[in-house]
Amino acid sequence: MTQVILKQAKIIDASSPFHNQTMDIKIENGTITQIEKEIATTSGFEVVTVPNLHISQGWMDSSVSFGEPGYEDRETIENGLKVAAKSGFTAVALQPNSNPTIDNQAQVRFVLDRAKNQATTLYPIGALTKGSEGTDLAELFDMKNAGAIAFGDYKKALQNANLQKIALQYVQDFDGMVIAFCQDSTLKGIGIANEGIVSTKLGMKGIPALAEELQVARNLFLLEYTGGKLHIPTVSTQGSIQLIKEAKAKGLQVTCSVAVHNLVLNDEILLEFDSRYKVLPPLREEATRKALVEAVLDGTIDCITSDHNPLDIEHKKLEFDLAKDGTIGLESSFGVLQTILPLEVIVNKLVANKLVFNVNNPSIIIGNKADISLFTTANEWIFGKENIQSKSKNSAFLGQKMKGKAIGIYNNGQLIIDNE
Repeated sequence: MTQVILKQAKIIDASSPFHNQTMDIKIENGTITQIEKEIATTSGFEVVTVPNLHISQGWMDSSVSFGEPGYEDRETIENGLKVAAKSGFTAVALQPNSNPTIDNQAQVRFVLDRAKNQATTLYPIGALTKGSEGTDLAELFDMKNAGAIAFGDYKKALQNANLQKIALQYVQDFDGMVIAFCQDSTLKGIGIANEGIVSTKLGMKGIPALAEELQVARNLFLLEYTGGKLHIPTVSTQGSIQLIKEAKAKGLQVTCSVAVHNLVLNDEILLEFDSRYKVLPPLREEATRKALVEAVLDGTIDCITSDHNPLDIEHKKLEFDLAKDGTIGLESSFGVLQTILPLEVIVNKLVANKLVFNVNNPSIIIGNKADISLFTTANEWIFGKENIQSKSKNSAFLGQKMKGKAIGIYNNGQLIIDNE
């Protein structure tokens, strides 16, 4: 294990008595052993001295795709976790959209085995249905026992309401969580962009907000009927926000996330016809983007995800309507969020992924495991190709202004620092 002294680090952790204080932190054998105004340099300890250094409880990303197994050309688990670590994430939830799909205990164990001995901890999401085909439930209980933290079919809405109901009822026996991506396929049709002025101007088939909201409403009705826990990922419309707010007021156990790109970008950027901006759900109009930011600030949206989805050039650098949906986002998340949200809100919403998925979340206090994200908050810069460490380069944030930077983590007894 790496023995470390972090020098003059400002602690952002409202659960710690050292919140908003600039301190030295000593970490021995993976545990925080000392927090003082000044700690003398000790033989055998690596000293981290970074201007404007800040630290917080470790961040988690609740929606990450790595490709492996089956799509290693897009990303491998090993490299993906290294990218996550350098991007400030001590934990990621891995989506099941590999080949084969993570829909049984053997596949859960495989990805966990591939993630061993990494600084960033991987938590698998099991597919809700076999092959993510929406027909039959997968081996949910077996996957839970093997280490899956929740169950959902990535970017695939379950059109069968009865199967959704059964899933919500079944997982309650072992305190499981269902993830329900919400989009009515008949309303989406062959839509490729947000239905609105921009899509009309460009002659693109539109995806109406109603396609998402109708499924959100249905799934919340089912949740009210069955009980249990439901997570709605990457909400993108004002109607969805209102429906979720009302469900929470009723006391339903529902949480939701928003993707970084839906918080930062609007559909006017599609005027460039650049397929890097083709994502699902689509980028919405500016008024909706602002409403999503407000929902983060008022707590309706529980957590923020990069929705990191590496895609090879053969599937992304195509005509807009032919390109696959998705963007990478680990490397750019923190820097671009700082351009639109207060620092403490960003940290809280990245840490909150752990709370939503019931992942251990130690505070920065003496005696606790060191599970820490390291970052700076000063300096503005432009995100370029040289800042991408993922194997795939399909970033919607190339050329975007950033503020501050995630520089690494300390977790699982390992210090990872991005020196580039």
